[in-house]
Amino acid sequence: MIAMGGNSISPKNKKGTIEEQFSNTRSTLESISHFVKLNYNLCINHGNGPQIGNDLLRMNLTYPVVPPLPMGVCVAGTQGTIGYMIQQSLQNKLRDLKVDREVVTLITQVLVDAKDPTFSKPTKFIGQRYNKKEAEKMSKLFGWFIKEQEKGSFRRVVPSPMPEYIMHGKSIKSLVEGGTIVIAAGGGGIPVCNNKKGYLDGLDAVIDKDYAAAKMGHIIRAQELWIITDVDNVYKNFGTKKQEPVFFMSRKEAERLYLEDVFQEGSIAPKIKAAIHFLKHRGEKVVITSIACIKDALKGQAGTEIRN
Repeated sequence: MIAMGGNSISPKNKKGTIEEQFSNTRSTLESISHFVKLNYNLCINHGNGPQIGNDLLRMNLTYPVVPPLPMGVCVAGTQGTIGYMIQQSLQNKLRDLKVDREVVTLITQVLVDAKDPTFSKPTKFIGQRYNKKEAEKMSKLFGWFIKEQEKGSFRRVVPSPMPEYIMHGKSIKSLVEGGTIVIAAGGGGIPVCNNKKGYLDGLDAVIDKDYAAAKMGHIIRAQELWIITDVDNVYKNFGTKKQEPVFFMSRKEAERLYLEDVFQEGSIAPKIKAAIHFLKHRGEKVVITSIACIKDALKGQAGTEIRN
């Protein structure tokens, strides 16, 4: 199970044109192809933060003419567009390698609890930044929750509930076991809940893609979870004078350090939490590393490895 960060497709400080995104996707998949060469069965999910941000900006600019879309529909849209870029780029790479395997993208719904506490206290920052006056205007216009992220900089916040179940899991597991490379639960998946009548309803929320990957890994009985991010390995007390790299941890040690708050909240801490969940549910190994270090990490020479 591979969790790819959204910034690997649309890095910060770039315009994010579709040409740039395709180019970055192809570069990313050069490293992912090392798994193919080793004959791994693969399921891939991906982040979508930059892409969702762009979608929200388009809606902000066009709302008087085009009705805005709910968050779940935006997640579904990015699953399709990013899935298409990964699917096409990886299929072309397989042709270069003369490997006869299919790549498919599955639009994935993820069941969450409608009573999850994040719905009453949303915390996930999303979309563009505003000054206080602009933020208050947008909040009144669209009914958004707004919070100050940095001094004088306000952003929309949305709920980020924990995934309870990845839907279509049996189909994904069957495809992966047959050798098909599956792209699923993109952007963490489309959040849905069961309504009072027992039917599915979409929700205005986003799901952490690393938690979704850990849950998906459990469903498909993956042995390994690879969390691909923008740092080569995990650090304790990142960005402080006490910063210290971590190359190996047991699950017990990861749990202890997580509770001691030595991992950066909103960055590495959720990835550690996802790793712990995966290892508690039959997983054997988690690796947290960057795209550039995948080849060496597969040899045990880079990244941070966590085992039971």
